[in-house]
Amino acid sequence: MSINDRSEGAFNEEVKNVTTSRSKWHVPASIVSKRTINPIRETVHKMNAKPNPDKALISLALGDPTHFGNFKIHENCIDAVIKQLQSYKANGYPPAIGCEEARKAVAKKFSTEEAPLTSRDVVIGSGASDALNIAIGALCNEGQNILLPRPGFSLYQTISKSKGIEDRYYNLLPDRNWEIDLDQLVTLIDDKTVCIVINNPSNPCGSNFSRHHLELILQVCETYKLVIISDEIYEDMVFGSTKFYPIASLTKSVPILKISGLAKRYLVPGWRVGWILIYDQNGVLDEIRSALLSLSNLILGSNSLIQYSIPDILFNTPNEFYEDTINKLERNASISASILSKIRGLHVIVPQGAMYMMVGINIKEFKDIKDDLEFTEKLLEEESVMCLPGRCFHYPDYVRIVFTPPPEKLEEAYNRIREFCIRHHI
Repeated sequence: MSINDRSEGAFNEEVKNVTTSRSKWHVPASIVSKRTINPIRETVHKMNAKPNPDKALISLALGDPTHFGNFKIHENCIDAVIKQLQSYKANGYPPAIGCEEARKAVAKKFSTEEAPLTSRDVVIGSGASDALNIAIGALCNEGQNILLPRPGFSLYQTISKSKGIEDRYYNLLPDRNWEIDLDQLVTLIDDKTVCIVINNPSNPCGSNFSRHHLELILQVCETYKLVIISDEIYEDMVFGSTKFYPIASLTKSVPILKISGLAKRYLVPGWRVGWILIYDQNGVLDEIRSALLSLSNLILGSNSLIQYSIPDILFNTPNEFYEDTINKLERNASISASILSKIRGLHVIVPQGAMYMMVGINIKEFKDIKDDLEFTEKLLEEESVMCLPGRCFHYPDYVRIVFTPPPEKLEEAYNRIREFCIRHHI
């Protein structure tokens, strides 16, 4: 007899026999949700500080180049999207791994003789963060471990911990422009180590690895048979005479999943289109290709409108746009290093790329500041300047600064930081 056919009395009698564990409402959160933590958000939410109401807030904390309005997307990119809007052909569901037009365009853009690509080697994600999530999920099982940079982008930890993967942190060396401590890295590797995540150019460091250092990293990965997830979202943002080397262009044997996207190069982080590029000339990642396809089905593809705009965005945007962006960032980096390096109690590692710099705090030189968190809290309370404490990136006694505001804003913020340090310095 179905529930619908029972009398009210019979149904109530059966309810009495249900186990007591179901007699009261209890809806616990999932294990995955409980172990999903964003260190930046957690730290900021717990900060016991509010801006000084007498001074306008200047945030040097948000890694969003659009925040102050001085970095704008090129009109060609806007026209590309308008074209797709008016075509009515980009309003449906794209394939989960990305539409063929977008994948072909990305493959053509990033393919080189040393590291060839076809559309088969491209998976489109909902931003580089989704691409990272798919890549880590395809490679790692719960209980295995992954090697992450310290200091490093906090999302790597958020993704890995949510999946029950153990984080092991390799050190970056500030006195060597944030190169990897390869001797320490090797001590972390065991039979459960699946892959290493590298971020070059780096958030939060603003570093850019030399060719020689990348070749040393590849030697380690070849020796220990480690897959590389290479987060190269800032690949087009390097300064001066330094050159960016895609790590996949330097090897024919180490398999690499490269992560990148539109967000930073085209100044549109909110458009949410990124990609995974599969560099695997020896068929080592054949099973991983299927895994990437499976996991891309979780959200059934990224923004269709932007995907279909990718060919025009990649190939019709003039070089002057990129050059202007780099020139602005390099100027801001120079301003930042010049002013902050002259402030007593601070130590600056000059950035080589991206839009960030790590600034060391000589804690012993301050009379009433015990750590990087207290430094950022008091700076916000007294001077209404917001930056992130190094603990967000597993690197205490440093702060991360985003130097994308207009120069006049940067100078005002740094003058406030100078006055703050003068007041608290011994």
